[in-house]
Amino acid sequence: MADSKSLRRLLVSALSASTLEWYDFFIYGTAAALVFNKVFFPEVSPIVGTIAAFATFGVGFLFRPLGGIIFGHYGDRLGRKSMLVVAMLVMGVATFLIGLIPSYAQIGIAAPVILLVLRAVQGIAVGGQYGGAMLIVTENAPSNRRGLFGSFAQVGPSLAVILSNIVFLVVVASMSTEALQSWGWRIPFLLSAIVVALGLYIQITIEDSDEFKQLQARAAEQKSADVPVRSRSPIVTALREHPREVLQAAGMILVVQVYYYILTVFLVSFATEAGVSKSTALWVVLLSSAVTVASIPMFALVSDKVGRKRVLVIAAVATTASAFPFVMLVGTGSIWLMLVAGLLAGVTLGALYGPMAAFYYEMFPAEVRYSGASLGYQLGAVLGGGFAPLIATSLFAWTGTVLSVGAYVTAAGLLSIWAVGSARETYRPAAASRSEETVDVSSI
Repeated sequence: MADSKSLRRLLVSALSASTLEWYDFFIYGTAAALVFNKVFFPEVSPIVGTIAAFATFGVGFLFRPLGGIIFGHYGDRLGRKSMLVVAMLVMGVATFLIGLIPSYAQIGIAAPVILLVLRAVQGIAVGGQYGGAMLIVTENAPSNRRGLFGSFAQVGPSLAVILSNIVFLVVVASMSTEALQSWGWRIPFLLSAIVVALGLYIQITIEDSDEFKQLQARAAEQKSADVPVRSRSPIVTALREHPREVLQAAGMILVVQVYYYILTVFLVSFATEAGVSKSTALWVVLLSSAVTVASIPMFALVSDKVGRKRVLVIAAVATTASAFPFVMLVGTGSIWLMLVAGLLAGVTLGALYGPMAAFYYEMFPAEVRYSGASLGYQLGAVLGGGFAPLIATSLFAWTGTVLSVGAYVTAAGLLSIWAVGSARETYRPAAASRSEETVDVSSI
């Protein structure tokens, strides 16, 4: 196990990598809600343009399972750190290039086509990032603090929403609507060059997880002793030997994905259409994400004391129960009630998402952990989050009521309750007695 100084470096690196990687992924959603309908789909009505923009947002999710498969395979073979770095470099370059795409007015249909291709590349990259960031901390964490340490990778997406919204708030406040649609929206994308620099820093300064290095050492010993070793793809092994766990991992993240993207993307679009200013809508999402940032480590720490499943079951029920109150508050069009809705969602989602990294770690053996966790997470993402803003917008346009959106979130929540309820408890208090070195976590 890593010493305190190395753990601090790992935690900071995982948090930074997760935050900036998701920043790149999330600014697309904010841009889709605010300007992409006019920049890339100006020839259609505003509502159709918004739906088209959200459809391109969803394309990234379609490719996330592919990223999970590719990076999971090599992450279980070559190492967690190396795949995390590659994912960051791919994401940084793709996002930077989105900021350079000419508009529809300049190159016609080629503009949204290029946008779709680069969004697909973003999806592949973020599909591989989660497993690397999550495992590099959980595999090095003290066994009695695995939930808390894993939450550092979980906090990244919410911090990314805060960061992306701050960037857009500055951009929106500093220029006219015409300038924003013309060139201002490019600034948040071009800032993604920072992600490339961070990826190179991580490559140089941190080491792979101890658990993975032990796997490599055992494999080397078997090879030197001429012991026959069955060579099978880690992703095939995960699907063949742990199909139930993969499905449970996908199911438990489902409502988080649906709810979160309705909160961070659909709410912004709905609020601005209802006459709320862009800046105010972004502030609602920002404050909601701040609550999530606080609740994620808090409930992860609770799971270190009472067990993962107990926390996750209660959180899944609370999240599902909050769906209709959330949409009814949003549907009032009142900015203050929208804020209450955002804070409600922020607490429940943080409670559910917080312990999940440790739960995923404990669900799969080390040799297929990157593959199993990544595939399960990304399947839940593509089924849940990818087209949640599109589905929510379409449901509202079709029914004329936000209650249909509440029914959508509730259905996802019921599936997540089943997934968590059917999973076995993975936390073992006696795990602290395993043959691990004791680390003074108070200094971390």
